[in-house]
This record gives sequence, C-alpha cells and structure tokens, in this order.
Amino acid sequence: MVGPSLSSLLSPALLTALLSFSPRSLCISRFARLAATTFISQGIPVYLFSDITPTPFVPYTVSHLKLCAGIMITASHNPKQDNGYKVYWENGAQIISPHDKEISQAIEENLEPWPQAWDDSVLNGSLLLHDPSASINKDYFEDLKKYCFHRAVNKETKVKFVHTSVHGVGHSFVQSAFKAFDFVPPEAVPEQKDPDPEFPTVKYPNPEEGKEKQDSGEWKVFSGNELGALLGWWLFTSWKEKNQDHSALQNLYMLSSTVSSKILRAIALKEGFHFEETLTGFKWMGNRAKQLIDQGKNVLFAFEEAIGYMCCPFVLDKDGVSAAVITAELASFLATKNLSLSQQLKAIYVEYGYHITRASNYDGKSNYPKTCGRFEISHVRDLTTGYDDNEPDKKAILPTSKSSQMITFSFANGGVATMRTSGTEPKIKYYLELCAPPGNSDPEQLKKELEELVSAIEEHFFQPQKYNLQPKGE
Repeated sequence: MVGPSLSSLLSPALLTALLSFSPRSLCISRFARLAATTFISQGIPVYLFSDITPTPFVPYTVSHLKLCAGIMITASHNPKQDNGYKVYWENGAQIISPHDKEISQAIEENLEPWPQAWDDSVLNGSLLLHDPSASINKDYFEDLKKYCFHRAVNKETKVKFVHTSVHGVGHSFVQSAFKAFDFVPPEAVPEQKDPDPEFPTVKYPNPEEGKEKQDSGEWKVFSGNELGALLGWWLFTSWKEKNQDHSALQNLYMLSSTVSSKILRAIALKEGFHFEETLTGFKWMGNRAKQLIDQGKNVLFAFEEAIGYMCCPFVLDKDGVSAAVITAELASFLATKNLSLSQQLKAIYVEYGYHITRASNYDGKSNYPKTCGRFEISHVRDLTTGYDDNEPDKKAILPTSKSSQMITFSFANGGVATMRTSGTEPKIKYYLELCAPPGNSDPEQLKKELEELVSAIEEHFFQPQKYNLQPKGE
C-alpha cells in the first residue's frame, strides 16, 4: 500500500516487474500490475517495464529519471513459491530507516485492501502509465561505455568467455554489455540462458559455483572476496592511469561491508585514497555512496563478500551486468601480459598483503573475552550494544541494533572475525579473515594459521556440542 507521505509526493514513482515465461511468471506480472494499480489509483504516474528487467535497472531508472521511488518484484533467492519486493527511495538506493519503518507502519494501517485494489483494469489506457524499457535499455549501456578503458584490447582479444544466467534474466543484458565494450558476445549455456523460475538444471542458482581453468588443468572458484580484490585493484589502476593529479586521491572512496575482506583497506592505505566499511548489505553501501557523491566525492567501487559488486556509481546497488563485462575487460587486459586472474590475485596479495578468508554459519551481560584459545584478542566491536574499544569514547561509529546481533573480534595475529545472526534463517554466521602485512608471502602458512583460528573460535565461542549446533560451511 502507499503511505500518506508517499502518495502526497508530486514526482512519479517507478515500478518495474521481473517477468518470466511460466505460470508462476503470471503471478509476478499480476503482482506488478496490482502494485502499479495502487499508485495510479492515487494519481501517481508509474513507469512499468513491459518485459523482463535486471534488478540494477531499477535504481538506475530512479536516478536517471529523478523518480521518487522504485520497486523490483522478483523471485530473487526466495523460495520459489514466494515473490520478492525490493524498494528503492528517491536517492536510488535501497530503503533504510526511517523509510522502511514508515512503509511498514503504512502496511499495518492498511491491512484491509482498498475496494479498488484488485481492479488492475485502471491501467488500461491510463495516461499515468509509461513504459521506459526502450529508453532505459539505450541509456544504461551508453553510460556503461564510459567505464570501458581498453576498447582496442577488447576488439582483438583471444580470450573466450562463457556466461550463464542460471535461468535468471541476465542473458540479453550481458550480451548487450559485451557489445558496448566491443567484445564478441560471450557463449551462452543454452540450457540455462532463458528465464525459468523452476531452475530445472540446478539444485539452487548459486553464482559461487563458477570456476576458471588454471595452468594445472584444474578449475578454480573465485570467492566474492577474491573477485572484490581483483575488481577493486583494476578499477583503481584504470582510474590512476587517467588521473595523474595526486590531489584527486583525497576525494576518492571505496566501500565494503563489515563482513567482507579488508583488502580494499590495505590498498587504500598504500595508495592514499579513502576506504569505509558499512553494515552488511548493499542498502547501507548504496546510501553511504550517495551521501559521499552528494558531498562531491568519487565513489569508485563497493562490494560485499556474497558476490555483489558496484563498479559504476550510476547504479547505487550491486550490478552483475556491469561487473561481468568489467571483469571480462580485466581478464583480456591481463592476457596481453600473459597473466591469469589467479596470477594477478597473487600479485595483489604480494603487494598489499595476503588476506585469507573463511566464512561459515551454525543452525540453531559479562566482560568480553581477552583470548580465544591461544589467540590474543586485541579489539572488540559489538554492534548489538554499541561498544567499540578502538574508539576513544568506546562507542561504535557504525549503526547499532539490539535486534540484530553482530560482534567483531580483532586478533593480535591480524585475524578479524565477525559473528552475526542471520536475518532470514535460524543460523549464526561467521566471517574470518587473516590480514598479513606486505612481505609475508607464505599463503600456506597463513591458511594453516587461519584454520587454527577457525577451530579455536568454533571450540571456545560457539561450543557446538554443548549447544547442539550443526556446522555448514559456505
């Protein structure tokens, strides 16, 4: 439902529907039309996409057309009997407080549907209904072209790319992105290129399953943190080639979530630009990026470990379309130097320090500990209580919430462990990273140290046998 504060706005709202061709897609299309009906019945113009649309097109359109809100209706990663409903505010970022609370309150105050709520015939022939599909499809890829740095290399590259949408909506948009960068479009996995909400060829559509072939003949899965390191390094390197004025660094920013690798922090410290971390989720990074942009800052990149990348600030959310083609350009450029992505990742770690990570989760009033097994704890930040012993006043800078538990322990050996409860499942999640200074280039020893720290945390903090917790690595 539309709350009073939104219905009183004069600027148009944006609505976009994610449609796929199956009986279930008719439910999504119907959901989209009903949402559009709600706005138009209150005299608010609506831009409704007429065909399948990737999520980043919604925040892009909100910003591009200067609209007051955006809605993405999608199956997303929800159970396939459910539909997702993602909301963006007029700044082009996902809603945070107070807007989320005000929308929730408006829903509670309108639990009984309005009499006209189910009559979507109001859309037929309405002068308030617009289809932005053609113009946005053109403008997005024109803006994307500005982030192509090696067009000549792309035209001549011998590197071959394969892309799968895993039954999502990305196929045609990734094809268009490659064309915008003068690449030969990637080969598509035919069994998975068309939208299908039943996901018939996979148990679950997990993008973490992709691999790159190594010199040994084996295939490697890049983690979200490793791809974040590669993309962060690449975007900074490309920016630096075009910006020789060292003073420009003072307005340059990169962001990542607090549970993601701190590799961007290490790069920022050495290269002289700014790094900030936010709470988990792109709603926080998108809103912070917008604040910085409004202050005249240049937000070059943001990422989260769960494979989400904001490579172009004209989309204040994770954008797999732009990330795919920018990664392809990175791989093609490295190929001209006879380097693979894996080799470049190692070079980044050698230059800026190894950052070895591990993430997992578990189903299922006192002083903070000083040690965890043999590992000394040097710093504690508790975003449930607002405590941070690294700040002069012992108060955390990041937002705190008693209802969403999150605590971070920093260790004397360079380890950082963040533990939090899942917002959607009965699980406790943890994220560990061992940050080594440049010069410590023995990754096997670092991995051993990380595994010992993992074991200590599981044994002394989680105590799975005592509390009957079941581990599940991710």
